[in-house]
Amino acid sequence: MRHREKHNSHRSGWLRASVLGANDGIISTASLMLGVAAANQSSSAILLVGVAGLAAGAASMAAGEYVSVCSQADLEKADLEKERKELIDDPEGELRELQGIYMSRGISKELSKQVAIELTQENALAAHARDELGITDFNAAKPLQAAFASAASFALGALIPLLTAILITQQSLVFIPAISLISLTLLGALAAKIGGANPIKGAVRVAFWGAAAMLLTALVGSFFGVDV
Repeated sequence: MRHREKHNSHRSGWLRASVLGANDGIISTASLMLGVAAANQSSSAILLVGVAGLAAGAASMAAGEYVSVCSQADLEKADLEKERKELIDDPEGELRELQGIYMSRGISKELSKQVAIELTQENALAAHARDELGITDFNAAKPLQAAFASAASFALGALIPLLTAILITQQSLVFIPAISLISLTLLGALAAKIGGANPIKGAVRVAFWGAAAMLLTALVGSFFGVDV
């Protein structure tokens, strides 16, 4: 029978990296540009810091995400190697362990043993990876995928305040935060909807923290602003 239900957990890896990248791209770039604008700097200085923020941020996101997910992948590999060794050294003990896992989930002792035996005969390591370690194909760490998604989404997010400053050279302190907040609100709602959560809560959460970051940076720029 074909499984028709739709679930969203398979999207968790790329969705997390993409949303984090785009969110950070908008907030950090807009905040940097607002800080410079609040310091009464020229339009060229505002654009320069926006471009620099985009380049540095995208590279940083890619590197950070790659290193982070590589560490996760290393841990998964180590756990799988340990499990592979245990299956060789103590197969009966591992079978009982698998049976105990199914019993703890409410399956009867007899049926748990039968399921454990059949899954062990099919692929013992895969059974333990999935049911003992929680490692499956769709949620396994993918460093390159996460790094690319973070960098690309950061750059796309950063383009929003940057293009705003290019197209609207006057009143940067008004239009950059306004358009950035609208974008953050839409991003939060879209991300929540894709993940199966409440779009309104997602939108409010992202917009609130984005507004706080931009306000803080603008205040800092205004306080320490100097003429160049």
